[in-house]
Amino acid sequence: MISAGDFRNGITIEYEGNVYQIIEFQHVKPGKGAAFVRTKLKNIINGGVVEKTFRPTEKCPTARIDRKDMQYLYEDSGLYNFMDVESYDQVALDKETIGDALKYVKENEMVKVCSYNGNVFAVEPPLFVELKITETEPGFKGDTAQGATKPATVETGAVVNVPLFVDQDDVIKIDTRTGEYLSRV
Repeated sequence: MISAGDFRNGITIEYEGNVYQIIEFQHVKPGKGAAFVRTKLKNIINGGVVEKTFRPTEKCPTARIDRKDMQYLYEDSGLYNFMDVESYDQVALDKETIGDALKYVKENEMVKVCSYNGNVFAVEPPLFVELKITETEPGFKGDTAQGATKPATVETGAVVNVPLFVDQDDVIKIDTRTGEYLSRV
């Protein structure tokens, strides 16, 4: 059990029969009346975000989320297959569960599969990936006043905005949380 006064970003709690992750929290002490904690909670199963207020003494059970390193194997007729590298167990997940998580992930790369009570609800890609550019237009000299960018398609099919000096067949580093170009490799 965790009291609302101890809430921090990233903590997962069970509340009203659902499992939520705390996105934002704010301790509010009004001039008149009792203090309270204002939170933004993300439902980890369906992705919905709700705002709730708690008394600082209110307690919620913490939810245990299991994150397991698994290898992304391949996609076959809408099912994405993952393998536990320790036990060699395989799991097939559908597109709804995966979402955009594999946008920057190649086959045979490691990801984190998140589950609650044995039910997989999300896949977390690595924070940074290195991908080869398969298609981009050439950049033109003198085309910029500020740091201009151009779209580039990487080997997974995702489109990333890159600086003009980046060419086709270059390998680049991408932040998977924002989808932004970080550097050439």
